[in-house]
Amino acid sequence: MNRLRTFSSEVLHSALKRYWGYDSFRPRQENIVQSLLSGRDVCVVMPTGGGKSLCYQLPAALLTGETVIVISPLIALMQDQVAQLKQMEISAALLNSTVSNEQQNKIIERAKTGAYRLLYLSPERIARPDTVGWLQQVPIAFFAIDEAHCISEWGHEFRPDYRLLSSLKGDFPSCAIAAFTASATQRVRHDIIEQLKLREPDKYIASFHRPNLHYIIRECGAEEQVSLLLAALKKFSGESVIVYSPTVKRIQETVELLREHGFTAIGYHGQMDAATRQRNQEAWASDEVKIMVGTLAFGLGINKSAVRAVIHLALPKSIEQYYQEAGRAGRDGEPADCILLWQKRDAGLLEYFASIIEDRKERQRMRDQSAEVLRFAESKQCRHWRICMHFGETPKWKMCKACDVCGSQPEWMEAIPKSATKTSNKKPRKKPKGISGKAFPVGREQSVKNLPALIQPVKYSRPAAPASTLREHLREWRRNEARAQGVPAFIVLHDSSLDDLCRARPKNLADFRKVSGFGVKKIEMYGAKIIAALENYRGE
Repeated sequence: MNRLRTFSSEVLHSALKRYWGYDSFRPRQENIVQSLLSGRDVCVVMPTGGGKSLCYQLPAALLTGETVIVISPLIALMQDQVAQLKQMEISAALLNSTVSNEQQNKIIERAKTGAYRLLYLSPERIARPDTVGWLQQVPIAFFAIDEAHCISEWGHEFRPDYRLLSSLKGDFPSCAIAAFTASATQRVRHDIIEQLKLREPDKYIASFHRPNLHYIIRECGAEEQVSLLLAALKKFSGESVIVYSPTVKRIQETVELLREHGFTAIGYHGQMDAATRQRNQEAWASDEVKIMVGTLAFGLGINKSAVRAVIHLALPKSIEQYYQEAGRAGRDGEPADCILLWQKRDAGLLEYFASIIEDRKERQRMRDQSAEVLRFAESKQCRHWRICMHFGETPKWKMCKACDVCGSQPEWMEAIPKSATKTSNKKPRKKPKGISGKAFPVGREQSVKNLPALIQPVKYSRPAAPASTLREHLREWRRNEARAQGVPAFIVLHDSSLDDLCRARPKNLADFRKVSGFGVKKIEMYGAKIIAALENYRGE
């Protein structure tokens, strides 16, 4: 189809306000939208939370009778985006293993008539022999490929199924392709363009510098690691936090330890059944639980902006992985801490992960990435500067004043003595231990009394200010509304919209036009209910 489509800036801003409730685009979004509407191939590298999905959803909303095909590896993300689009009255559907065969057939037939503005498919679905045939009968506007770094063998999440997307240009020669990723080095970007056969694509590479993030990296022993973890969580009491652990065992140990110390925490890992994972994810996303302890599988596609800290309890497998995971903090633009508490034994765990990879080239690639992560952790150069350089961006500055190397260290970390650091590393270990190690048993009856005095349970409380009590009142309303609809809380309202509501306190529907994130449909769905919730709060 690939015909030239021209829309004025006024039309684009009108659609942005009507559907998303925003007054202005984020940097580069409008240019990307115009490139896609004009039929250009596009390669977009934009940090987590930068607004990538809007770049292909807004053109889809404007192109009546045409369908944007979105290819994503994440079932949960597909489901959330389709639910969100439906709340904005933008017709969307998905095809994956969660949809019955009968329903899939109905969706395919409707797609052939151009009934959907967006249709979400997995890369595995594209690989099926029968897919290309019916897809060629769909009036396709363009293809949007999310997590595009997965197509590159040089990327940190290479997936063989993504290689099959190389045939898209041959099967659909008149369709533009848009590749989106949050973390791709210069080499990976070139590989994405080559593999997808993009034709002179418009390239939009956002800066990798996230100035609101505070990078803190510290090598420690088992005792100090636990002390620092508890001190950090005390600092962020009442705020949303993600704790990343490298193994299922350590996740379970960490959740148990935190509960023993009075923190509400839940876990997320691949060995949980799908229903439990979904329930835990929604409990954290809706603020019922503030601390999520998970493997790297957690957080992909999570649309939660007000995460105040991301804490890693082991070295990640690559700098790209660390950047992506740490970048889930502070997506609202407010200050947030990215804390990496690592131990010497982490290198052994990374070597173990590499050793079980059968492919020789892939095994060596992982070892190279692990060595690079270790150099990054031990480096005495600015963390922000090194991350930017890793992704091919050359900053004009050498010091950020927002990382431990540049002399910025939080008070809670300084209060933990480094004398405890080496105690756990005196005896060699053949296998990686959990966070508890031998020094920290975590059985329900004995864990607290056996912990060193340094990390005994801390009792503290923080009085709630009026603004925070209103926010919690609205969060409770949002939780109930989301539960009634069977959708994640952020689909009902983003955290940024909740904050704006606390500021604006609308008294009528017209007032909602001044609140960020309230498009026409959202005002219609929730305006009266929110006014009632605010009146109820004032009455209390």
